[in-house]
Amino acid sequence: MAFIKSLLVCLCLTIAGASVAAAATPIKDPENTLVMQLKTGRVVIAMRPDLAPKHVARIKELVRKGFYDGTPFHRVIPGFMAQGGDPTGTGRGGSGFHIPAEFSREKHVRGTVSMARASDPNSADSQFFICFAPQTSLDGQYTIWGQVTDGMDYVDQIKKGDTGDNGAVANPDRIVWMKVAADLKE
Repeated sequence: MAFIKSLLVCLCLTIAGASVAAAATPIKDPENTLVMQLKTGRVVIAMRPDLAPKHVARIKELVRKGFYDGTPFHRVIPGFMAQGGDPTGTGRGGSGFHIPAEFSREKHVRGTVSMARASDPNSADSQFFICFAPQTSLDGQYTIWGQVTDGMDYVDQIKKGDTGDNGAVANPDRIVWMKVAADLKE
């Protein structure tokens, strides 16, 4: 009887998992879509080469080198954003290559993926952030290069930082891996 119960539970979980997978948004442009694996699940990001061609090209180059695999979300502020892409986890690291700003009229809404930078508008490197909610104060000030199209609920679960320390996260969650969808083997 215990075996049959276990079998039924497994079957139910399998069916539920298939339903969740089937409900995922289909990927329309695999070459301009990222899949980011977090400990809680997969996040799909539609890249926007129409807004930021240099940023998208650089992000894809870094992703294909495995640069983001294992990097932490070192700064996470509830209601604002989750910032990652720094291999040192300090907020000061990067790939060593600055990308000229590609500002647009696009709005920072929930799920927007944008480049982090220093005070110099042309200082974006590898660090990026994902908005938890609309952030109108960032519009026209940061390069938007993507939008989360699936898995925002997993982004919401990223460990939050200390609001008294500008969102710095002790023992932060990490990107397990990130891939260009066109490179994924089904």
